[in-house]
Amino acid sequence: MTQPRTAHVGDPRVLELPRCALVILSGDDRGREKIIEGDLFRIGKSKGNDLVLPDETVSRAHCEIVRDERGYLLRDLGSTNGTLLDGAEIKEAWLKTGAVITVGKVELKVRPFHERVEILPSDASSYGEVVGRSVPMRQVFGLLERLGPTDATVLIGGETGTGKDVLARSIHAQSPRKDRPFIVVDCGAVVGSLIESELFGHEKGAFTGATATRQGAFELADGGTLFLDEIGELPLDLQPKLLRALETRAFRRVGGNQAIAVDIRVIAASKRNLKMEVERGKFREDLYFRLAVVPVELPPLRERLPDIPVLVRTLLERIAESDATGATPTQISPETLDALRAHDWPGNIRELRNVLERAAYLSRAAGHDEVTLGMVPLAGAAPATRTQEVGLVPQFEPGKSYRDTKSEWEALFEQRYVAWLLEQADGNISAAARAADMDRKYLHKLARKHGLHPKK
Repeated sequence: MTQPRTAHVGDPRVLELPRCALVILSGDDRGREKIIEGDLFRIGKSKGNDLVLPDETVSRAHCEIVRDERGYLLRDLGSTNGTLLDGAEIKEAWLKTGAVITVGKVELKVRPFHERVEILPSDASSYGEVVGRSVPMRQVFGLLERLGPTDATVLIGGETGTGKDVLARSIHAQSPRKDRPFIVVDCGAVVGSLIESELFGHEKGAFTGATATRQGAFELADGGTLFLDEIGELPLDLQPKLLRALETRAFRRVGGNQAIAVDIRVIAASKRNLKMEVERGKFREDLYFRLAVVPVELPPLRERLPDIPVLVRTLLERIAESDATGATPTQISPETLDALRAHDWPGNIRELRNVLERAAYLSRAAGHDEVTLGMVPLAGAAPATRTQEVGLVPQFEPGKSYRDTKSEWEALFEQRYVAWLLEQADGNISAAARAADMDRKYLHKLARKHGLHPKK
């Protein structure tokens, strides 16, 4: 039964979800059907299983079904009476349409199906802390209203500053796990040699400096949500270990021998185009399919300019809430709003917030009751602004995180480098790609992203 597990969207309004059900063919529950949910589905006699079979021939934890991009893998868990597939005892085997699984003396028939769900743009102008009235954002909200409350793995794409981390927190807050931990691992901010320990923890003495046993993100997120931010930065040699942990929902600490099982929902995000990274050999294809069960792409701010008014109002209100004096203005003049709409926002919503935060504090200091055009420092709003000089020395801001600072300066480097590269090649994108040892399509995408037109 080799069906894809990623949600495929042909018509943007229709989402086709590959699903699978088990039909009980024998025993007291004959005829009952159970849909396989999530990436790991356990069958056994104890109450903690996804499918509970109260039969004396069934072990407490009898077998499990793991779902990945190739289909559904049946695996025996050391049961007393064994697990049979179409009459043959197996340790693990791929399921096929119509196959019969025998668990003890209970027979289960495999019934795959596709659930076609029409996803209409949401009527709401927000999803958790994310706001927007444009059609692209309401399409995102409509998708997440349907699939956000499930345990489906979500992969969020989008440029730096589009709000991927805020959306991840909102998905968690709208799910049944909202009262459980939300653990973040920034794969781009952790030193490569320590990322495995950050994810899985380590035992005392596992390596130099490991003076005590430490829990990792997987263990800390048990029962809740694990957010893998900038997953595209994960070292290639660690990707198989992450894939295995996601498939089995179990792992071993660094230096440890005991397998630790966890119940987590995974959300990942990346500013990189992971499909393109797969083609370039920088990201494993099987890991990509494991993560992209529900792919969500956040549009850049320049493609959702109708959202500027609601974003400005929301951000100003949040800035005012964080001001203990209560004197920060929340109103903005029409001329200033027009100026904000005219900007191309290379730093996206993060840049917009930085601009509004500075302007609001300047307006408060000047005694104004609204944010005006003269108080909006668009020319120097963020390190990614294109009006900066090439030789500008970085000016770091107090209170800004390492991740945000790094992301902004990476965006500036990317824009400057592509502009220089195209200038050296006289606008010939093929020659520029060869000179930089870069994929031509990827360079063309970067040029479009930063508004650089090779022919000009």
